[in-house]
Amino acid sequence: MAETNDPKLIEICGMYDDEITRFYSGESSRAYSFLGCRHIDAAGARLFAVWAPNASRVSVVGDFNGWDDGAEPMEQYRGIWVRLVPGLKDGDNYKYRIVGADGEVYDKADPCAYHAERAPATASKVWSLGGYIWGDDVWMKGRAEKDILKEPVSIYECHIGSWRVPEGYEYPSFREVADELAVYAKGMGYTHVELMPVNEYPFDGSWGYQVTGFYAITSRFGTPQDFMYLVDTLHRAGIGVIVDWVPGGFPKDAHGLARFDGTWLYEHKNPLRREHPHWGTNSLNYARPEVVSFLVSSAMLLMDNYHLDGIRVDAVSSMLYLDYGRSEYIPNKDGGNIDLDAVDFLKKFNRAILGSYRGTFTVAEESTAFPLVTKPPEAGGLGFMFKWNMGFMNDTLDYMKTDPYFRHGNHDKMTFSMHYAFSENYILAYSHDEVVHGKASLIGKMAGGYDGKFASLRTLFAWLVAHPGKKLMFMGDEFAQFSEWNYKSELDWMLLGYDKHSGMKKWVAALNAVYAGRKALHAADDGWEGFTWLNVEDRENSVFAFLRSYDPGRKGKEDLIVCIFNFTPVAHKSYDVALPGAGTLTLLLDSGDAHYGGGEREAPAKRRAVARAKELNGLPYSAALTVPPLCAMYYGFKRKSG
Repeated sequence: MAETNDPKLIEICGMYDDEITRFYSGESSRAYSFLGCRHIDAAGARLFAVWAPNASRVSVVGDFNGWDDGAEPMEQYRGIWVRLVPGLKDGDNYKYRIVGADGEVYDKADPCAYHAERAPATASKVWSLGGYIWGDDVWMKGRAEKDILKEPVSIYECHIGSWRVPEGYEYPSFREVADELAVYAKGMGYTHVELMPVNEYPFDGSWGYQVTGFYAITSRFGTPQDFMYLVDTLHRAGIGVIVDWVPGGFPKDAHGLARFDGTWLYEHKNPLRREHPHWGTNSLNYARPEVVSFLVSSAMLLMDNYHLDGIRVDAVSSMLYLDYGRSEYIPNKDGGNIDLDAVDFLKKFNRAILGSYRGTFTVAEESTAFPLVTKPPEAGGLGFMFKWNMGFMNDTLDYMKTDPYFRHGNHDKMTFSMHYAFSENYILAYSHDEVVHGKASLIGKMAGGYDGKFASLRTLFAWLVAHPGKKLMFMGDEFAQFSEWNYKSELDWMLLGYDKHSGMKKWVAALNAVYAGRKALHAADDGWEGFTWLNVEDRENSVFAFLRSYDPGRKGKEDLIVCIFNFTPVAHKSYDVALPGAGTLTLLLDSGDAHYGGGEREAPAKRRAVARAKELNGLPYSAALTVPPLCAMYYGFKRKSG
């Protein structure tokens, strides 16, 4: 079709010429400034713009024209289909009716719409992102002044639809949940809330990981402004917000991106590249510049308009490897199995986010040993700020599933992570993936009887917090929910009426408080100067001890914490723990304390101990401590001056 000769359209579209040029070259990070549905004037005129280069005809159809494809035919401007429609209002439903290159007629939702109908309906909505008055200036200013690598990061992963469910609603709205979630997260000592995907998706059971609306906030939980309220409320409570983002593929739903203009536009043409066998979804084509611009702009829209503090990219491994889930694949130009276009896309994404928003972070869910995930692109890395440590998660949970009397045989599972702990910037994550699909809840994974399960989980959480790396746990873990997570119902909050569960909640809050309050536990996660094994080879007793330390080089500012763990139900009344020098140990936390759900013990932990000049494990001093069964203890260590 020929380019439009409408002077008004040309004038309006011409304002976006630079961004359109960047879009076609794969360099746009704000394609949403012209694609989609833009508010033009006070009378309600909207400019519709959609990329469908192979279509022979496109019309805007909706509530406002009786879904008549002859009412609002679109014209092209620089290959983009455009139409100016007067007199519209927020909430009007619409789609694009596309006559594809294959001659078929497709009714497609707008890939760049800000809002959509509530599923199972599939139309896009005319919507403006304006009108919300933010109150998080203090948070935003403070964020930009911090080095997140040196700050405490304790993340509460949350599914809004099943955290709290108001009576009478299938799902709560972002606004309904906001105030209570902010108070709860703040009281628990979490620094950030991570939300499972908030972009629009058709199937409830995908939890948002099969996206059709990459620019829209899912209408299940309200409007875009409701989401703004949630983020704003958390910020004003001092809680950061990150979201899961899913650029690895999209479902095949007829209203979505699949075969958008009668060709394989967003997906790969070759069937060996097109589909994710594991999920039955289509892969995105990162070799196409317009697709790269579309995706990077999706992430930037979230950051620009919703004040987010970070983005976690889902399933990065599935993007990086051409043979991921495939028995047959097409090698790259060098004959290898790495998708070089996906590598370039991820670098571009990270540059866009981290280069625009100081103090924010990006996270890769990457489950292989792909190198340099958290190194900058100029150093050959992908450019992420953090990577989930899947090895830590798998090893520690395997260890905790083992009967305590046989844990000595799995001793290395608890130490192996320190062989690579500083190779990347890690987040230690016990996520939603570990408590679904028959895997059992975290408390359900613990070996032993009822009391032993709680003691073991308290000890594991203490290990998580003391180990180098940022922290993440999924909602419900903090009070030891026994049932697996079910997205259709809210958490089992009634369990807090039982001492063991309320004690676990108090324990997690106490761990978060000490983690945030002591620099030794969060400010030196990047090297051995912040970590020293004290007792590491006691396989027979399954006891471990290590020192977390922070020394900024200023006299009197040294922070030292001795962390001791007993993973068997056998007590040790006089157990020698190696120490680097003379000094005094003062008990900070004891997981077996009755306040946290522990019980009476014949040999309670010592409140204080003094190091003596007795060499142990290559260190010059040691202290004799009581180590109760299935227990974790943190001691502050004050060196003797002189």
